Amino acid sequence: MTECSIVIDDLVFPECPRWHDGELWFTDMQDHRVVRWSPTAGATTVVEVTDDVPSGIGWLPDGRLLVVTQERQHLLCVGHDARVELHADLSPLASGSTNDMIVTSRGVAYVGDMGLRIHDPSFERRPGRVICVHPDGSSFVAADDLAAPNGMILDDDERTLIVAESAGMRLTRFAIGADGALGPPSRFADLVPEDSSARYSPPDGICLDAAGAVWVADPIGARMIRVEDGGAVTDSFRLPDGLIPYACVLGGVDRRTLFVCAALGHTGAVVTEARTGRMLATPVSIGGAGAP
Repeated sequence: MTECSIVIDDLVFPECPRWHDGELWFTDMQDHRVVRWSPTAGATTVVEVTDDVPSGIGWLPDGRLLVVTQERQHLLCVGHDARVELHADLSPLASGSTNDMIVTSRGVAYVGDMGLRIHDPSFERRPGRVICVHPDGSSFVAADDLAAPNGMILDDDERTLIVAESAGMRLTRFAIGADGALGPPSRFADLVPEDSSARYSPPDGICLDAAGAVWVADPIGARMIRVEDGGAVTDSFRLPDGLIPYACVLGGVDRRTLFVCAALGHTGAVVTEARTGRMLATPVSIGGAGAP
């Protein structure tokens, strides 16, 4: 079994990890906060989002933090003075909960619209979208008709976006245009359940390594996998104590530590009361590339 150490425990539901300026950042979604962890200073709460569920995070070129909220479909901006302001209202464009996000070095954000209401199982699923938000807050639909777009990756030169389509069991690639528009989709990889009796293998959070392969959190299969372009799986492991992986990022020294957001489940009061969320870490041989 791959050896995993606990970096942070007593979390509710950690998601959307980012390695930024030598520190690990993530959202503890159902604890309604964004957390920053330093190897020397430990974990601190950066901002609380008490009236919604925070999800994807990223940064504008001037260092201000962007935070997606799921239910109001807002993109918030946290200033250097910790004041929270609305950066973009995505509700006119989004068909479901806005969820994960990746932000380029120029401050162009790509936000996944799941096409479903994550916290309302009765909501009728619709095609998902990727919404592009420029640094001035203007936005447009960059890709449509996606199957619950979730985790996102930018390559090193920021010319390619890879999106995890959870309901489609696939990783989909887009070329990024100079104006932020996305080209036609192409297939990076189809995901196949490890167990033939499993219904499907949905990719959740993802990250890129320097060899061009993608680490994928598969919560239904309760496994972490490394997938190459074309779909070959080179590595697969499960977490200790029955923990389920939901997202990942490569960080640490030379970005050779795989951080994994995990919990025993993701639903409601059971997760909140039990606080089974953990941030785990395991060393890998190939360092990270691109973002997150």
